[in-house]
Amino acid sequence: MLHSEKRSLFRFLIIYLGSTFILFSVASWLFYISSKHHLLDQQRESLKYEAEHIKSQLRILHQSNAQKLVYPQHKYIKSAIYDLDKVYIFGTFQEDQSLDINKYDNNLYYITKIEPYYLGAAYLLVSRAIVSAPIEKLQKSIFLFMLGAGLFFTILGYFLGKLFVAPMRDAMEQLNHFIQDTTHELNTPISTILTNIEMIETFSEHEEKSRELKRIEIASKTLSRIYDDLTYINLNHKYHRNIVSLNMGILVEERMVYFSAMAEAKSLQVSVDTDPNVILQIDRNDAIRLVDNLISNAIKYNRSKGILHVVLTEKQFSVKDTGIGIRSKDLQTILQRFKRANKSEGGFGIGLDIVNQVVNSYGFVLEVRSKESKGTEVRVKWEK
Repeated sequence: MLHSEKRSLFRFLIIYLGSTFILFSVASWLFYISSKHHLLDQQRESLKYEAEHIKSQLRILHQSNAQKLVYPQHKYIKSAIYDLDKVYIFGTFQEDQSLDINKYDNNLYYITKIEPYYLGAAYLLVSRAIVSAPIEKLQKSIFLFMLGAGLFFTILGYFLGKLFVAPMRDAMEQLNHFIQDTTHELNTPISTILTNIEMIETFSEHEEKSRELKRIEIASKTLSRIYDDLTYINLNHKYHRNIVSLNMGILVEERMVYFSAMAEAKSLQVSVDTDPNVILQIDRNDAIRLVDNLISNAIKYNRSKGILHVVLTEKQFSVKDTGIGIRSKDLQTILQRFKRANKSEGGFGIGLDIVNQVVNSYGFVLEVRSKESKGTEVRVKWEK
């Protein structure tokens, strides 16, 4: 799966699972509140039944002739009787319990009138602790339901996401086939043009090239570089690298000669400062792609009669221009494939993506510094 497909699938799952989780959380919370109230109502009904039982016991005490009255007591239920003024008379609470129950605690309360009025008692207050076992069971059931639903919808979301990105995958495959066919068709004419230009330069009696021949050479080299980039993208991660000890100083000088016609066509002031002793363990083609894309971008997006400064040291390779620059908001996405910060110039938006791939393959560090209308500097560091 390509990076773009993974990113799209991840975003889809975030939105899908996030909205599903919120919906189920709200529904589960409402169900929990409703079920909890139902369980508490059942316990309140039980408390009412016990209150009637205590009232009947008090009635028996009132009617009996026993000299010693024993207030009814229950193991799990506390009770108290009050007079007409709602003043505490007696009960099984640890302290005088007010008849006004306004605060919330872990107990259920029920108040009922004692009719007819006897033993000086007019009101009965009964209370018991909330039985938490059914509520805890309810919480556990909802948690297991949410866990199971989450797993189910995650699996479902993954398959829906695969269907969601399938058109993108088909489009990318078609694009890859198009690139492959295009590069195959471009290879022969580009090679032929470059070979004939070299022959003309070799056998020509004139030391200086004509303006028309320079233009042909520039166009041909541009096509050749585009062909190499498209071939690299088409190979994706199947590209085989032959790591060698490469003298980067010699390579940079060679590539500057290669791009000299393009730089001259734009009347650029070229400054090259290279260390001849920089040796890297790198595939030669990767090094060429890295250097070529940075130099060609600096030429393409430079202003006429601008400055191109190329520096190679033991720690880094940098290319600096005085061109149109990059807006600050585009610097975060400029390394993405097909991303073009400026559409006034040609190109496919793949140059910096290829540079970034090469840099990541060798553990280098890529830095892009730019100011709009001032210029851009790109650095590749191999020593931190």
